[in-house]
Amino acid sequence: MIATLIYLTQDKEEFEKFKEDYLAEFQIVHFDNSADFLSTITSEHHFDLIVISSGMGALSVSLAEALRKDLGVTVPIIYLTNSIFSARVKASILDMGISEIFSVFPEKDKFLNRVNYLLYPSSMSPDLEVSKLPVYHMPIGKRVLDIMVSGFALLLLSPLLLLVAILVKLESNGPALYFSYRVGTNYKIFKFWKFRSMRQDAEKMLSSMKDLNQYQIIKKENKNIEFTLCESCSIKGNNCLNMLYSKEGNLICEREYQESKKAEGAPAFMKIANDPRITRIGKFLRNTSIDELPQLYNVLRGDMSIVGNRPLPLYEAEKLTTDSYATRFIAPAGITGLWQVVKRGKGGDMSEEERKSLDIEYAKSYSLKKDLEIILKTIPALFQKENV
Repeated sequence: MIATLIYLTQDKEEFEKFKEDYLAEFQIVHFDNSADFLSTITSEHHFDLIVISSGMGALSVSLAEALRKDLGVTVPIIYLTNSIFSARVKASILDMGISEIFSVFPEKDKFLNRVNYLLYPSSMSPDLEVSKLPVYHMPIGKRVLDIMVSGFALLLLSPLLLLVAILVKLESNGPALYFSYRVGTNYKIFKFWKFRSMRQDAEKMLSSMKDLNQYQIIKKENKNIEFTLCESCSIKGNNCLNMLYSKEGNLICEREYQESKKAEGAPAFMKIANDPRITRIGKFLRNTSIDELPQLYNVLRGDMSIVGNRPLPLYEAEKLTTDSYATRFIAPAGITGLWQVVKRGKGGDMSEEERKSLDIEYAKSYSLKKDLEIILKTIPALFQKENV
């Protein structure tokens, strides 16, 4: 029986090359983003092997760790990269759940031999005499503060938490709590808990609401686009085969439009003012930040800290992989942080670049004293006027 292989990469050309080389050996399923793939793990989708390419960005190795530790995935996971690692770095990667490391376009015989061994183990096993790479650890004082504050708060607030759960259930169908996968310190992926403040079908509505994104940058110079045939459509005839109307009423080619949007780059953050998906009780929970209280459990577990940079959804974290932006991930992930107390509730006044800068500023200069200052400033910021 042919094995089912999951291939994760955002590089379509890379995937097509792999598919061409290995289509006869495997049933290959491609995913170009982490969120779609993780949603299949909770279903009954069957697979025998996972291949994660460095084309997935900085989340590549952390994704493997989440699959092993949080989701209990036991199938072999192969990491493809063109980077050259020292023995210590390789050992660290393998320790995070990777079964083997190959180049992006591996030598076919060696790749198949290794896969066959991983799928059908023999008595022979490879010897790895390497040491582990030290990883980032939260300062002991900060961790002690997190345990004390989160533990005491959960105990003290337990009657309120129960009441809120009942109100959420009474207003709309669906669970009182929900989790989404978020990316925190060192690109670690974990389950992020909140009280449900939106309709149960909120995520399905998101793609139709991107024009409401507060972080969306409008390119004024593109407002008066005159329609011209793209090269591909010109070859096929006089009429464009994929015509669209822009917001300004101009005809544009869909193919050219998609390429221009890719070149511009979509905003990394998604935030919608007066979000129509929010329920009535959800609006109150958000305005008072009560919906965030279940994250005290994340803090108690060690996924997050009371103060830090907000953990990001996978689709946002995948866009922040350059050296300048990745700095934000060397700080603890937190319930509240610098940008929340500086700009929270300002709506469109906070740009994407401002938020990134505040995250990086905190990552470079956080301390226990600064954390206590942020906690004190968070209290008045909870009662915001804007629905953000």
